[in-house]
Amino acid sequence: MTITTAAFIHSEEIDQYHYPANCPFKTERAGETKRILSSMGYYTGSSRREVAPAAAATGELHMFHTPAYLDMLRRVSAGNIRPEDLAMGIGTDETPAFKDLYNYSVLAAGGSLTAARLVLEGTVDLAFNPSGGYHHARPEQAGGFCYVNDVVLACMALANAGKRVLCLDIDAHHGNGTQEAFYASPHVFTISFHESGETLYPWGGKEEEIGEGDGRGYNVNMPFPAGTDDDAYLSAFRDLVPPLARAFCPDIVVLEIGMDTLSVDPLTHLSMTNNATADMLQQVLQFNAPIVAVGGGGYSPADTARGWALAWSVLCGIELEEDMYMGLGGVFLGSSEWNAGLRDKHFYVRGDEKARVMAAVEKSVESVKKLVFPVHGL
Repeated sequence: MTITTAAFIHSEEIDQYHYPANCPFKTERAGETKRILSSMGYYTGSSRREVAPAAAATGELHMFHTPAYLDMLRRVSAGNIRPEDLAMGIGTDETPAFKDLYNYSVLAAGGSLTAARLVLEGTVDLAFNPSGGYHHARPEQAGGFCYVNDVVLACMALANAGKRVLCLDIDAHHGNGTQEAFYASPHVFTISFHESGETLYPWGGKEEEIGEGDGRGYNVNMPFPAGTDDDAYLSAFRDLVPPLARAFCPDIVVLEIGMDTLSVDPLTHLSMTNNATADMLQQVLQFNAPIVAVGGGGYSPADTARGWALAWSVLCGIELEEDMYMGLGGVFLGSSEWNAGLRDKHFYVRGDEKARVMAAVEKSVESVKKLVFPVHGL
């Protein structure tokens, strides 16, 4: 699909909110992505515009989260913290209590709902909310820096409008909250490509988790071993995702673009570059469906913002060859470390490490094919 109209979901208001300074999750990544794109002339134009997010309404939040949980988030944001809040995940290093918690979470979630509305209305072919991607939150449980699950809410809004939704999650962490929400549904096909739960939170996302009831075969997990590089990751993507997408024939793709897959990320253990993300997005465009894209993980903020700027450029069809390889990005980004545009420098795992990774990846791919492909006539 050629994207003809696109919306970048952002505002000055959302720029004002921050997690605690000692938390590795940085909301500033979205604003930095905008800055990079603006400096390169890629942000807005005749077919691209900024749209401010509208905070999620209470009724929208209740599609997934319980009233008791939301009341607790409001109370905690007002500084009233109780010991029992820990049972709902609040008060850990990964889900700290802070003043702006509720307002930020509801506005970020509203950004993804805004994106979904724009696509449903046919106003745009692509809507990208870099402040979204909180796929660990559950109905009454915060986790992994996530308080309100905007991915689930956006998918629900689309499915409730009668759309067949392919939710593709390429964050390094398994999208456990999203999986749980749609585990028994054939209307939202969830596919999560992530680092294995043997080495990374939330410690799940195995190949055998394929859905249940009417949703059996509509939940796919592809876990990757530590050390996975672009080649190994892309080989699994090509083998699994395009055939399943063709069989499902989605009306809309919801895409979580986590940048914690990068080798420089301090919290994960993959050996990838943003070139793999760019190549995957080119394939997603071939699904011929409008896209609701959200951010996600990424704990090297500068690299995450650059990766999201690349993702926007690829999806909008404005990434130019000279920007990829001729060093213009070094001028725009002011970087002395790597000056070949938005793309990372290529590198690959080799030798025994490569053999170990490929063997594990091929085993997982075959397992997914055996478990899921027959359900879809493949």
